[in-house]
Amino acid sequence: MLTHYLLKAIEDLDALIELTSLDIDDIKSARHDSMFGRVKAKEDRIASFEKHKALIDNEIVVLLKDHPESGLSELLDEETQRRLGLLRETLEKLHSVNRYYARFVVSVGEFYNSLYEEIFPIEKDGYTGKSPKVASLIELRV
Repeated sequence: MLTHYLLKAIEDLDALIELTSLDIDDIKSARHDSMFGRVKAKEDRIASFEKHKALIDNEIVVLLKDHPESGLSELLDEETQRRLGLLRETLEKLHSVNRYYARFVVSVGEFYNSLYEEIFPIEKDGYTGKSPKVASLIELRV
């Protein structure tokens, strides 16, 4: 069962990488609606990965409890060890893709925030926070 759970977890990660790559293409082209449309699919894949990861952890714990004198590398066959390595590589790839995607998200967020502040000027009010200067905006237009 462990190899099956590893395979399913890797499939979930591959799907997340693909969805995030589509998000990167869409954010570059300002197709935000299709990006937001994939949020549910990504959440479902994340939940599926977390479920499979918990099952993997449980299988390993049971295996180690049944054979306390042996190390994990001695208990796993080559195929399972290969899949564990592939799981790690896929996690690292997802991490890299997410970092690349985050740079776009931060840049676009800062652009929209600066645009918003340009349209609706914000006055910093010491420690109490920010308050919009709507009255001065109206005065300028009158």
